[in-house]
Amino acid sequence: MKPILSLTFSFFLFVLISNLSPALSNDAVEQVLDSLGNPIFPGGKYYIFPVSQDETYGGGLRLGKTSDSDCAVTVLQDDNVVIDSIPVKFSIAGISPGIIFTGTPIEIEFTKKPCCVESSKWLIFVDDVIEKACIGIGGPENYPHFKTVNGTFNIKKHESGFGYKLGYCVKDSPTCLDIGKSRSGNVTEEGGLRLNLTHQVAFAVEFVDVTPFEDRIKSVA
Repeated sequence: MKPILSLTFSFFLFVLISNLSPALSNDAVEQVLDSLGNPIFPGGKYYIFPVSQDETYGGGLRLGKTSDSDCAVTVLQDDNVVIDSIPVKFSIAGISPGIIFTGTPIEIEFTKKPCCVESSKWLIFVDDVIEKACIGIGGPENYPHFKTVNGTFNIKKHESGFGYKLGYCVKDSPTCLDIGKSRSGNVTEEGGLRLNLTHQVAFAVEFVDVTPFEDRIKSVA
Protein backbone atom coordinates (compact mmCIF):
# COMPACT_ATOMS: atom_id res chain seq x y z
CA MET A 1 0.00 0.00 0.00
CA LYS A 2 1.47 3.39 -0.92
CA PRO A 3 1.96 5.91 1.91
CA ILE A 4 -0.74 8.54 2.30
CA LEU A 5 0.25 12.17 2.89
CA SER A 6 -0.88 13.62 6.21
CA LEU A 7 -2.57 16.46 4.34
CA THR A 8 -4.70 13.94 2.46
CA PHE A 9 -5.62 12.25 5.74
CA SER A 10 -6.60 15.55 7.35
CA PHE A 11 -8.65 16.69 4.38
CA PHE A 12 -10.47 13.36 4.04
CA LEU A 13 -11.27 13.22 7.76
CA PHE A 14 -12.56 16.81 7.65
CA VAL A 15 -14.81 16.03 4.68
CA LEU A 16 -16.02 12.80 6.31
CA ILE A 17 -17.02 14.37 9.60
CA SER A 18 -18.35 17.59 8.04
CA ASN A 19 -20.76 15.66 5.81
CA LEU A 20 -22.07 13.27 8.45
CA SER A 21 -25.14 14.37 10.36
CA PRO A 22 -24.84 14.18 14.14
CA ALA A 23 -26.60 11.08 15.44
CA LEU A 24 -28.93 12.89 17.78
CA SER A 25 -31.81 11.21 19.59
CA ASN A 26 -34.70 12.56 21.61
CA ASP A 27 -35.27 9.23 23.29
CA ALA A 28 -35.38 9.24 27.08
CA VAL A 29 -32.33 7.77 28.76
CA GLU A 30 -32.95 4.18 29.85
CA GLN A 31 -30.97 1.15 30.93
CA VAL A 32 -29.71 -0.99 28.05
CA LEU A 33 -31.18 -4.51 28.08
CA ASP A 34 -30.06 -7.79 26.54
CA SER A 35 -32.20 -10.03 24.34
CA LEU A 36 -33.84 -11.60 27.41
CA GLY A 37 -34.77 -8.24 28.92
CA ASN A 38 -31.99 -8.22 31.51
CA PRO A 39 -29.76 -5.17 32.02
CA ILE A 40 -26.34 -5.44 30.41
CA PHE A 41 -23.44 -4.58 32.67
CA PRO A 42 -19.73 -3.79 32.39
CA GLY A 43 -17.61 -6.93 32.40
CA GLY A 44 -20.38 -9.17 31.13
CA LYS A 45 -19.85 -11.07 27.89
CA TYR A 46 -22.31 -10.54 25.04
CA TYR A 47 -22.70 -11.46 21.42
CA ILE A 48 -23.75 -8.63 19.14
CA PHE A 49 -26.26 -9.98 16.64
CA PRO A 50 -28.44 -8.21 14.06
CA VAL A 51 -32.09 -7.97 15.06
CA SER A 52 -34.32 -10.30 13.06
CA GLN A 53 -36.12 -7.33 11.47
CA ASP A 54 -32.86 -6.33 9.72
CA GLU A 55 -33.54 -6.98 6.02
CA THR A 56 -29.94 -8.04 5.37
CA TYR A 57 -29.76 -10.03 8.62
CA GLY A 58 -26.56 -12.14 8.53
CA GLY A 59 -24.49 -13.36 11.44
CA GLY A 60 -22.55 -11.97 14.37
CA LEU A 61 -19.29 -10.07 14.55
CA ARG A 62 -15.82 -11.37 13.79
CA LEU A 63 -12.39 -10.07 12.79
CA GLY A 64 -10.96 -10.13 9.30
CA LYS A 65 -7.96 -9.04 7.25
CA THR A 66 -8.62 -6.06 5.01
CA SER A 67 -6.56 -4.08 2.51
CA ASP A 68 -3.01 -5.43 2.70
CA SER A 69 -3.00 -6.05 6.47
CA ASP A 70 -1.31 -9.23 7.68
CA CYS A 71 -3.36 -9.14 10.89
CA ALA A 72 -7.11 -9.61 11.31
CA VAL A 73 -7.95 -6.29 12.95
CA THR A 74 -11.05 -5.12 11.06
CA VAL A 75 -14.48 -5.70 12.62
CA LEU A 76 -16.87 -7.45 10.24
CA GLN A 77 -20.41 -8.73 10.36
CA ASP A 78 -20.23 -12.21 8.92
CA ASP A 79 -22.56 -13.00 6.01
CA ASN A 80 -23.03 -16.51 7.36
CA VAL A 81 -25.43 -16.86 10.30
CA VAL A 82 -23.86 -20.15 11.40
CA ILE A 83 -20.29 -18.89 11.69
CA ASP A 84 -19.12 -18.49 15.29
CA SER A 85 -18.90 -14.85 16.33
CA ILE A 86 -16.71 -13.25 18.99
CA PRO A 87 -18.32 -11.94 22.19
CA VAL A 88 -17.63 -8.42 23.44
CA LYS A 89 -17.26 -6.79 26.84
CA PHE A 90 -18.37 -3.25 27.66
CA SER A 91 -16.64 -0.95 30.12
CA ILE A 92 -17.17 2.57 31.43
CA ALA A 93 -13.91 4.47 31.82
CA GLY A 94 -13.07 4.99 35.49
CA ILE A 95 -16.25 3.31 36.75
CA SER A 96 -16.77 -0.26 37.92
CA PRO A 97 -19.18 -1.95 37.80
CA GLY A 98 -21.47 0.93 36.82
CA ILE A 99 -24.75 0.88 34.91
CA ILE A 100 -24.95 1.19 31.13
CA PHE A 101 -27.69 3.57 30.02
CA THR A 102 -28.47 4.66 26.49
CA GLY A 103 -25.92 7.32 25.56
CA THR A 104 -23.38 6.29 28.22
CA PRO A 105 -19.80 6.71 26.91
CA ILE A 106 -18.34 3.20 26.81
CA GLU A 107 -15.40 1.20 25.56
CA ILE A 108 -15.98 -2.03 23.64
CA GLU A 109 -13.53 -4.90 23.36
CA PHE A 110 -13.62 -8.44 22.04
CA THR A 111 -13.04 -11.29 24.48
CA LYS A 112 -10.61 -12.87 21.99
CA LYS A 113 -7.95 -11.42 19.73
CA PRO A 114 -5.25 -12.60 17.33
CA CYS A 115 -1.71 -12.77 18.70
CA CYS A 116 -0.56 -10.16 16.17
CA VAL A 117 -2.32 -7.34 18.05
CA GLU A 118 -1.88 -6.19 21.66
CA SER A 119 -5.36 -4.83 22.38
CA SER A 120 -8.81 -6.13 21.54
CA LYS A 121 -10.46 -2.74 22.17
CA TRP A 122 -12.47 -1.21 19.35
CA LEU A 123 -11.28 1.91 17.60
CA ILE A 124 -11.99 3.94 14.47
CA PHE A 125 -9.59 4.03 11.52
CA VAL A 126 -10.08 5.99 8.32
CA ASP A 127 -9.58 3.76 5.28
CA ASP A 128 -9.00 6.32 2.53
CA VAL A 129 -8.97 3.55 -0.10
CA ILE A 130 -12.71 2.91 0.35
CA GLU A 131 -13.34 6.37 1.86
CA LYS A 132 -14.95 5.13 5.05
CA ALA A 133 -14.22 5.39 8.77
CA CYS A 134 -14.23 1.74 9.86
CA ILE A 135 -14.26 -0.17 13.14
CA GLY A 136 -11.14 -2.09 14.07
CA ILE A 137 -9.16 -3.21 17.11
CA GLY A 138 -5.63 -2.60 18.35
CA GLY A 139 -3.83 0.72 18.18
CA PRO A 140 -2.38 3.20 15.67
CA GLU A 141 0.56 0.84 15.17
CA ASN A 142 -1.82 -1.60 13.46
CA TYR A 143 -2.80 1.05 10.89
CA PRO A 144 0.51 2.53 9.70
CA HIS A 145 -1.03 3.94 6.51
CA PHE A 146 -4.35 5.06 7.98
CA LYS A 147 -5.42 7.68 10.48
CA THR A 148 -7.10 6.62 13.72
CA VAL A 149 -9.73 8.77 15.46
CA ASN A 150 -10.04 9.14 19.24
CA GLY A 151 -13.43 9.02 20.92
CA THR A 152 -15.94 6.85 22.77
CA PHE A 153 -18.69 4.45 21.76
CA ASN A 154 -22.28 4.46 22.99
CA ILE A 155 -25.54 2.54 22.66
CA LYS A 156 -28.92 4.06 21.76
CA LYS A 157 -32.36 2.78 20.82
CA HIS A 158 -32.65 2.15 17.08
CA GLU A 159 -35.02 4.54 15.32
CA SER A 160 -36.86 1.59 13.74
CA GLY A 161 -38.15 0.63 17.16
CA PHE A 162 -36.36 -2.72 16.98
CA GLY A 163 -33.19 -3.25 19.01
CA TYR A 164 -30.34 -0.84 19.53
CA LYS A 165 -27.73 0.95 17.49
CA LEU A 166 -24.08 1.61 18.26
CA GLY A 167 -22.67 5.10 17.99
CA TYR A 168 -19.35 6.90 18.23
CA CYS A 169 -18.55 10.36 19.59
CA VAL A 170 -15.37 12.01 18.36
CA LYS A 171 -13.15 13.29 21.18
CA ASP A 172 -13.25 17.06 21.79
CA SER A 173 -16.03 17.41 19.21
CA PRO A 174 -19.84 17.66 19.36
CA THR A 175 -20.00 15.13 16.52
CA CYS A 176 -21.64 11.79 17.38
CA LEU A 177 -22.21 9.36 14.54
CA ASP A 178 -24.12 6.13 14.03
CA ILE A 179 -22.43 2.85 13.12
CA GLY A 180 -23.72 1.12 10.02
CA LYS A 181 -22.41 -1.62 7.78
CA SER A 182 -21.40 -1.71 4.14
CA ARG A 183 -20.07 -4.03 1.47
CA SER A 184 -16.87 -2.08 1.07
CA GLY A 185 -13.79 -3.65 -0.42
CA ASN A 186 -13.65 -7.20 -1.68
CA VAL A 187 -16.36 -8.90 0.40
CA THR A 188 -15.44 -12.34 -0.93
CA GLU A 189 -11.91 -11.99 0.43
CA GLU A 190 -12.86 -10.12 3.61
CA GLY A 191 -15.65 -12.54 4.51
CA GLY A 192 -18.26 -10.06 5.66
CA LEU A 193 -19.55 -6.51 5.86
CA ARG A 194 -17.45 -3.81 7.46
CA LEU A 195 -18.85 -1.74 10.30
CA ASN A 196 -18.34 1.96 9.65
CA LEU A 197 -19.48 5.41 10.71
CA THR A 198 -22.48 6.50 8.69
CA HIS A 199 -25.10 9.19 8.19
CA GLN A 200 -27.40 6.67 6.56
CA VAL A 201 -29.04 3.55 8.06
CA ALA A 202 -27.64 2.46 11.44
CA PHE A 203 -26.98 -1.23 12.09
CA ALA A 204 -29.83 -2.54 14.29
CA VAL A 205 -28.44 -4.94 16.87
CA GLU A 206 -29.30 -6.90 19.99
CA PHE A 207 -27.06 -8.05 22.82
CA VAL A 208 -27.14 -11.73 23.69
CA ASP A 209 -25.70 -12.85 27.03
CA VAL A 210 -23.06 -15.50 26.29
CA THR A 211 -23.86 -17.92 29.13
CA PRO A 212 -27.59 -18.59 28.60
CA PHE A 213 -27.10 -18.50 24.82
CA GLU A 214 -24.39 -21.16 24.89
CA ASP A 215 -26.43 -23.22 27.38
CA ARG A 216 -29.36 -23.22 24.93
CA ILE A 217 -27.06 -24.26 22.06
CA LYS A 218 -25.69 -27.16 24.13
CA SER A 219 -29.18 -28.32 25.11
CA VAL A 220 -30.20 -28.82 21.48
CA ALA A 221 -26.87 -30.18 20.26
